[in-house]
Amino acid sequence: VLEIMDHLTSKSQHFHLLFFIALCVFPGSLAQTTVPSGCGDNVDSLYFNLCDLTTAWGVVVEAFAAGGLVSSLILLIVLLASLPFVTDRKWRSSLGLHAGFLIFTFGLFALTFSFIVGKNFATCASRRFLFGVLFAGCFSCLLMQAVRLNILARRNSAPRGWVWCLGALGLWLVEVVINTEWLIITIVRYPTNATGILTPATAVPCNIENQDFVMALIYVLNLLLAVVVASIPILAGKHKRWCKDGAFILVTGLLSVGIWVAWIVMYLYGNAKHLKPTWDDPTLAIALVSNAWVFLLFHTVPAVCSLSEDNEEAVVEENLYPSRGYENILKDQSSQSIYMENKAFSMDEPNA
Repeated sequence: VLEIMDHLTSKSQHFHLLFFIALCVFPGSLAQTTVPSGCGDNVDSLYFNLCDLTTAWGVVVEAFAAGGLVSSLILLIVLLASLPFVTDRKWRSSLGLHAGFLIFTFGLFALTFSFIVGKNFATCASRRFLFGVLFAGCFSCLLMQAVRLNILARRNSAPRGWVWCLGALGLWLVEVVINTEWLIITIVRYPTNATGILTPATAVPCNIENQDFVMALIYVLNLLLAVVVASIPILAGKHKRWCKDGAFILVTGLLSVGIWVAWIVMYLYGNAKHLKPTWDDPTLAIALVSNAWVFLLFHTVPAVCSLSEDNEEAVVEENLYPSRGYENILKDQSSQSIYMENKAFSMDEPNA
């Protein structure tokens, strides 16, 4: 009996040893294999958050992001389709900025899915690079809109639209260069984690501290602050027609500031205090969706709605003050010549 017990004990020890070796060598093979409620059997574990009904945050954020994608696309089509019918040159000069703003907002909604799904090389790299780049594009367009409205509110005339597009492009390219250098330095030159140990290539983009992620967005925060500051003087302009557009930009900027303060505090202090690092991805995903919807509801939608109002005002102004083109001058000259001939005929008639 003792020999049998010793034999079973040795086998049990061998089994635990093999189990430990398998756990170290193949950590993914012993991971969670149960399919969560709402997901199909063929769904990869990387995409469980898109369909997992037990963790509802992924499904809810996914729904809002999908709705934002559709709304952004519809608004962009409406904006481009209305281009031939826009008669007001002042409003027409801002169409390029509005179109670029919608494209960047569309990208924010699309980027949300990278924070919902699991982490791999592609998702982590896109998170780190596109988060600041897309927000920088939106805030650059808003800043150029604010500068344009400041000039219109004081002089009721502004440079052509391509000038503002070039300005927004220049501001946006600064963030592109910053993020590109950041990725090159942290991934290509120093592919290590926090302990200084070399890591697999798929894990390198994910090895970033929360503080470093926020510090890389300093330029974006400066753009956001510039949007708020530049939109305030519009309300004190001489031409009150542009005050409403400036007020919407100011509201958009203030709401964006509130969203950024909330997610940064939660991302840096709230999650660490409650020892919940799994809340990092939901925090960033919710920040993306909420800020993108603020962009649509408080900037793009009012701009598209005011398009018809501006066209009506332009038509009324054109009727009150018609432009004296070459055809109008010819009509005036012909009518004057006919009047003079009739007058000369009436003066010669009594003499006959």
